Amino acid sequence: MPAAALTTKPLPTQSTAKRPVRLDSPYAPAEKSPLPAGRPREWYVTHNRRLKAMRLAIALLDSGVYLPDQARDETIHSTAERLGIHPPSATTCHMVRAFMRYSR
Repeated sequence: MPAAALTTKPLPTQSTAKRPVRLDSPYAPAEKSPLPAGRPREWYVTHNRRLKAMRLAIALLDSGVYLPDQARDETIHSTAERLGIHPPSATTCHMVRAFMRYSR
């Protein structure tokens, strides 16, 4: 029997790390850099809307909402309130569901 066959594989739930991995909690966001100057105002609005939708989509996924159909406007609004974000518009809610749909 080859020697490779004698080694045991770790169980799927068993960690393969040699030492425990420390989670960064509470999370500190990266330093913000200024946005590039000279773009049309609509670009900045869209950029900030995408960032907000991404933050909301990540928070929803972390809270157990995995399907876009589960992310109703009320759910997104309550998540935004919990995070301390201004209530999102209907367009932003639509974008959150789109991010959840295409994240696979």
